[in-house]
Amino acid sequence: MKKLALLFALSLSISCFSQDHEDEHHKMVEAEMKSASSLMNFKVNANTQNYDIKYHKLEFTVNPSSTNISGKVTTTFTALSNMSTVTFDLYKRSTSPFTITSVKKDGVNLTFSHNSTHELAITLPSVLATGNSATVEITYNGGVYSPDQAFVVASHNGTPILWTLSEPFGARDWWPCKQDLNDKVDNGFDIYITAPSQYTSVSNGIEPEAPVVVGANKTTHFRHSYPIAAYLIAMAVTNYQTYNQQAGLGTPESPFFPIINYLYPESNTASTQAALDVTPDIINLYESIYGKYAFRNEKYGHAQFGWGGGMEHTTVSFMVGWSRSLIAHELGHHWFGDNVTCGSWKDIWLNEGLTEYMAGVVVENFDGNDSFTIWKDSKINSITSQPGGNLYLTDTQATNINTIFSSRITYNKGSMVAHMLRFKLGDEYFFQGLNNYLNDPALRYGYAVTPQLQNHLENASGMDLDEFFNDWVYMQGYPSYSITAANFGAGQAKITINQTTSHSSVPFFEMPLPIRLLGAGGQTHDVVVNNTVNGEEFVVSVPFTVTGVQFDPNKDIVSNSNTATLGSSEFDLDQNVVLYPNPSKDRLNIQLPSNIQFEKAEIYNPLGQLVATKTINNFQISELASGTHIIKITTSEGVIHKNFIKK
Repeated sequence: MKKLALLFALSLSISCFSQDHEDEHHKMVEAEMKSASSLMNFKVNANTQNYDIKYHKLEFTVNPSSTNISGKVTTTFTALSNMSTVTFDLYKRSTSPFTITSVKKDGVNLTFSHNSTHELAITLPSVLATGNSATVEITYNGGVYSPDQAFVVASHNGTPILWTLSEPFGARDWWPCKQDLNDKVDNGFDIYITAPSQYTSVSNGIEPEAPVVVGANKTTHFRHSYPIAAYLIAMAVTNYQTYNQQAGLGTPESPFFPIINYLYPESNTASTQAALDVTPDIINLYESIYGKYAFRNEKYGHAQFGWGGGMEHTTVSFMVGWSRSLIAHELGHHWFGDNVTCGSWKDIWLNEGLTEYMAGVVVENFDGNDSFTIWKDSKINSITSQPGGNLYLTDTQATNINTIFSSRITYNKGSMVAHMLRFKLGDEYFFQGLNNYLNDPALRYGYAVTPQLQNHLENASGMDLDEFFNDWVYMQGYPSYSITAANFGAGQAKITINQTTSHSSVPFFEMPLPIRLLGAGGQTHDVVVNNTVNGEEFVVSVPFTVTGVQFDPNKDIVSNSNTATLGSSEFDLDQNVVLYPNPSKDRLNIQLPSNIQFEKAEIYNPLGQLVATKTINNFQISELASGTHIIKITTSEGVIHKNFIKK
């Protein structure tokens, strides 16, 4: 009875763990998906491709009780080709659009047009030559209409709140910008938020000086000094209280840096603070595995807001709640997503899949391998609930919100493909490859695409990963395995592997496979075999008589509907001693199973005469006459005879 009760409790615990994780995971994915609601209507703006953004100075006057904004955006850019106009993305609705009061360069008014394709086109006073820089100042005001809900006014506990959430193309809803995934603001930005003085304003980076109060308003200045994509620039305003922490390993090489949490007063409780107290531990774990937090000269932190899930605004993730998995995921984006950003929405798994795997590594390190196995099993069950799904998206798929932010593929398959790469390469090469990817000068604080991740993993490991990436990233489906293990003489087992696939795009998945052999009294012996063809057989050493077999006990491989059975014991010495090459001109090799000892080989001519005796299993035969010979091989397991041809 006690054993049954324990098993039931364990089963219930695992079920609850998995269900709670999935519910929370879906809320997070839903939030990121909702914030991208206009993607299908957005195309890369060809008119913004002829310049490189260097710096923004953003000055906004807002009130969390109103959708009105008064803004002055000063932008410095460098011409990539000779240009007479500069174009920014700025949403224009058909009724009550923004009023653009002035556009200036060097204090001189410029002509401009704001068209129905959401472009603010500015005529420069003269042609700006390739390589030269210019600065324009845009002043505007009006009510923000955000079809993407990128600029939201709401309330909490009766208090007004304003927040922004621009991923992927909502920044243009509230300020003139360039929001394609190809141009980060190289030198960062300064933002000045003026709001009623009773409120606290939040944005990326640090406050270089204290807020300035003038009359009923307060202006708060934040400076972010790192390259940043437009969709990651954010602000929030309400009656925040702060809860401060610090992170970093606390050494001269890795000093502490601040964590600033902006919380609603009604949420700034002991339980909230206790939930947030895991943040420094996660940061320290990530720094020990993936390298230093990329924005440690500024801060990390959270700002509470009213949308389910969270958003990884650089240095300050906007969060609705404080679960460890959500904290781990949004924090993880500061390595994969905010530091190195996917270079197209086809490569979105580089943001979401790798980050979701970081959250899994938190489970592994904080809760142990059993919980990590449950975490992986949950991912596998989701992935294999349907037969197809490619991780790297096609051009058409990259216009579909549900595909880009697919929980099953982008997040779950992306995270498990990362784990299978770790399993294939080993911890040292896998994590070294990721560190090299994150610190590549061409990628750090910039953009990356899938082949660049593959190159770094290949360079770290020395492995060719074309087959793996083709099968698991570019193509679709997963394998189902049939595993048979049989005792095969003293101290050996023979493992036979067959495979079917769920999708025709991949006829066969080549993978190292983990197999656990079972013996009497709870004995176990784990082996990994590299399966490259169907029907492949492996003879492995095992220190006991095999009584059972398990496939993938730790859930390291995406697969489904597998079978693992114990076959009848068999061993045929003649079949398992191999003579090669045959025919041969000058050398002969005798290959034996690892647990069989070679003793000697006696070679006879066609007349039955002994012509040579060999005491090693790799020897010259150039002295023999051409023709068929008989070789008598004596081993620790008996004697066999084979024929070979001397050329």
